[in-house]
Amino acid sequence: MSTSPPSSPVRLLLCDDHAVVRAGLRALLASADGIDVVGEAATGEEALAMAAHLGPDVVLMDLQLDDGMDGVTAIRQLTAEGSRGPRVLVLTMFDTDADITRAIEAGATGYLLKAEQPEELFTAIRDAASGRSTLSAPVADRLLTRLRNPRPALSAREHEILAQLARGLGNREIARALFISEATVKTHLGRIYGKLGVETRAGAVAVAKERRLLP
Repeated sequence: MSTSPPSSPVRLLLCDDHAVVRAGLRALLASADGIDVVGEAATGEEALAMAAHLGPDVVLMDLQLDDGMDGVTAIRQLTAEGSRGPRVLVLTMFDTDADITRAIEAGATGYLLKAEQPEELFTAIRDAASGRSTLSAPVADRLLTRLRNPRPALSAREHEILAQLARGLGNREIARALFISEATVKTHLGRIYGKLGVETRAGAVAVAKERRLLP
């Protein structure tokens, strides 16, 4: 449902590592009532520094940033002060379970996909400034599916393999460390990926850290 623009403009900080995307967003948001783009950041570090200096109401944050700090880490730091800090609204191309979970657990107020219509984006920004959450329809569907069909917990062996994975060991090294075959390692890794909702080793380690599954 659409909301009325607040009496004073929403102060918005953009964070995206692509200059063309930032320019496009700035041009698009210039047509929106009640939204004032006060700055642009290309990295997570820039977003933190600019947020401290400019005091935006909302930070529109991409998750995939090429250099330095990733979007999730930036979200966690931006929202660390609770109500005294800005709201963070994710705007990204990625809607994997792992990305959604990490962003929301880090403190994001909303999660939008870049395929959204302009009016949906405008409304989400105003809602975020007012403390209301907004999720793209595909994101909401994924979250509801997860709640209705929660993934089983990791087994003791899967925890062991995940810990070895976090140390940067390859399949052969993990097999030697745990006295099992490489084929068994691969089988367990497939199950770990499925339970954590990821597709890569790095993704598994990142989600495991977020959920405090590692010793």
